[in-house]
Amino acid sequence: MSSEIQDYVNHVGLVDHHVHGVYENNPTVDEFSNMITESDRQPKTLDIAMNSQVGFTTRKWCAPLLDLPAHCNPQSYFARRIELGASEVNRRFLTACGVTHSLIETGFRGTEIHGPEGMAKLAGHKVDKVIRLETTAEKLLDSGTVTSESFVSDFARELAIAAKGAVGLKSIVAYRYGLHFEPCPPSQQEVQKAIEPVLRQVDSGAPARIDDPILLRHLIFAGLELNLPIQFHIGYGDPDLYLHLCDPLLMTNFIKHAESRKVPVMLLHTYPFHRNAGYLAQMFENVYLDVGLAINYTGARSEAIIAESLELAPFHKILFSSDAWGLSELTYMGAAMFRYGFGRVLAEWVDQGLWSLADAKHVTDSIGYANAKLAYELN
Repeated sequence: MSSEIQDYVNHVGLVDHHVHGVYENNPTVDEFSNMITESDRQPKTLDIAMNSQVGFTTRKWCAPLLDLPAHCNPQSYFARRIELGASEVNRRFLTACGVTHSLIETGFRGTEIHGPEGMAKLAGHKVDKVIRLETTAEKLLDSGTVTSESFVSDFARELAIAAKGAVGLKSIVAYRYGLHFEPCPPSQQEVQKAIEPVLRQVDSGAPARIDDPILLRHLIFAGLELNLPIQFHIGYGDPDLYLHLCDPLLMTNFIKHAESRKVPVMLLHTYPFHRNAGYLAQMFENVYLDVGLAINYTGARSEAIIAESLELAPFHKILFSSDAWGLSELTYMGAAMFRYGFGRVLAEWVDQGLWSLADAKHVTDSIGYANAKLAYELN
């Protein structure tokens, strides 16, 4: 039984419902060391960067795909990566992960990574796009064509254009403010007043940055008007955020509002609040979650987190994601470690007679691809 369900998990085609593009060029050792972590405090050496669960996981799972022994030393790993070149490394990892459909979000440092078209060519599978609300607004403001009086209507127009053909939206309000935002839209007068300092910032020659809670709320509620699923970063991330303000329970009243409008709310990553996210997914019809990102960064302990994500959430409300950015190793490991940990969890329950093999296969299909296809209305 256990080997049969593990084999089934290993071969299911995955939909990665939240992922970013991979780096187009060979990274420098400093760039690689920085990208293999979630902190923007660049590690001093490659050895320090790889002295972590994600570093050990990279050397275990990724080294063989570069024709190296598992657990090789970091210097040998990086040297081989550079020898093969970015195109070949990306091709190997992206085609080995068994993902059949990716939802790509390009709002973070999008000029440095492959976009949806490039990712589709590299990976050889279908790619759809997810639009980041804050980036769309900031690009509009940087154009210099916006006034405080026109911002509301201009953003609504630009978002509709950007979202044409997209399957979802994303907010990084967790990074810019926190998830304790007011669960109601601000007035037009509030928005006009709040946008004025940003416009002055642009007039001075600085790039626009939206971090005012009034403006962040406006973007979210403007997004609701499109009736697309809205992704929210939850929990673990880089030093821009304050983790105690990234608990999805803080969004409960907003979730109720979105539920009344039948808009899916996608809670991304969720660690260490994945149990809270599971509660919300059980309580509210429109809430979905994943534990992507955490799988890579907890490495050998990720099996426990996968099991915990299956405690409360209904199985039709859990999705797979890698949330990889930049390094194709992270895309590959997101899938490989999910298959390994998820398969081991299901095998234990099947062997103990707690689940039937048929039920385990059904849940594998649901979380692996079917839930994402239904929630995002994917063709």
